[in-house]
Amino acid sequence: MRTYTVGFAGKGFWWPMFAMFGLFFVLRVSAEVTVVDDAGQEVTLTSPAMRVVSLAPNITEILFFIGAGEQVVGAVEYSDFPPAARELPVIGAHNRFDVEQILSLKPDLIVGWLSGNSQDDLQGLQQLGLPVFISEPGTVDDIVSLMERLGALTGHQAQSLSQASAFRASINASRETYSKRRPVSVFYQVWEQPIYTLNGDHVISQLISLCGGRNIFSDLKQLAPVVSLESVLARDPEVIVGGGVFGRTPPWAERWQSWPTVRAVRNRHIYAVDSDHIARMGPRLVEGMEALCLVIDKARHPS
Repeated sequence: MRTYTVGFAGKGFWWPMFAMFGLFFVLRVSAEVTVVDDAGQEVTLTSPAMRVVSLAPNITEILFFIGAGEQVVGAVEYSDFPPAARELPVIGAHNRFDVEQILSLKPDLIVGWLSGNSQDDLQGLQQLGLPVFISEPGTVDDIVSLMERLGALTGHQAQSLSQASAFRASINASRETYSKRRPVSVFYQVWEQPIYTLNGDHVISQLISLCGGRNIFSDLKQLAPVVSLESVLARDPEVIVGGGVFGRTPPWAERWQSWPTVRAVRNRHIYAVDSDHIARMGPRLVEGMEALCLVIDKARHPS
């Protein structure tokens, strides 16, 4: 394609001639894009990012989901989905990444994780003049917004809007199916020793509600509080669920058999949901929610 610089003087004479010969004019318009990240900072790029480094596995998934996978040049460990992400250069872990290696990749956008990355390292990258977008999705709506903003920053706005809309529609479909059914009390176990759970502000607790469940520890103030065994027994959940590996019974699930007075144990409603689906704030949360809704629903239908 040839680029011509044409003055406006005499335009009435020259324009028909150029049009007649089929010449193209390239209008130089600004491709600058500005979005606000989850830390409340404006991130401005003069053009869509073509070399992106992801500092969280869920961010890597989102970038591939919105069509920007080929622009990702580096990611932290455990960025293993989709399969193409496993071929990316690993720049360290989410909490101890290699700044020099990141610089060697010459990124024009770094997508960080507010609560998972080292704040000193993130600030260091910013001080080096690199554009850093900070993410911290805490709700389904936050994930939708994150998809859309990353789409704008990578030049995939139309595809990101479409994918975000499909993601929201899938979440809403599960909500429509399960949310109005009989409420079921649920204990979500994050860790065993000590026993960690989640309060009502966590996205997993929100999914439990969308499934028609009731998180028995939704009233606690801390996002991921430690609770005693006695408090779980006292609140007597109908379902106990936690993260695990597909097809395997995690050790924590087996140990609940020592407490047969708990309804979930007595009625055999202890389940593991794939951790990569339910714990990563990304597109596969749809699959995690559907699995969660299915196991909660089993408690409504005694066998």
